[in-house]
Amino acid sequence: MEPRKRPLSPHLQVYRLPLTAIVSVTHRMTGVLLTAGLVLFVVSLAMIQEGSSSYAAMQDFIQQGWVKFAIWLMIYALFFHLCHGIRHLIWDTGEGYNKVLMNYYIILEMFAAIMVTLVSFLFVSMGV
Repeated sequence: MEPRKRPLSPHLQVYRLPLTAIVSVTHRMTGVLLTAGLVLFVVSLAMIQEGSSSYAAMQDFIQQGWVKFAIWLMIYALFFHLCHGIRHLIWDTGEGYNKVLMNYYIILEMFAAIMVTLVSFLFVSMGV
């Protein structure tokens, strides 16, 4: 007797996650990034408290390109978390549960987070 050929279980290479699932995973990842940013912020405050030599060392560290990039990623994570929280507040009112509206709100929240991050970057680069 020949064994029956059964379909394989769906996995990440086969199964396409819906947009809501991708954003949910991204929301968790940005939460971890925000935690790392909070640790960096607390360490920065501790170095400021230690005096001018520690403050100068912290400034040298923060001026490195990869650290600046990481800080901007953390700022994006903060705005993404904020926009995602607003979407959850909308859900708490009972609105936005049909699939088309969910995807619309997801695209809107991602666009808003990117735009607010870019506006923040422009304000910082202009020295405002």
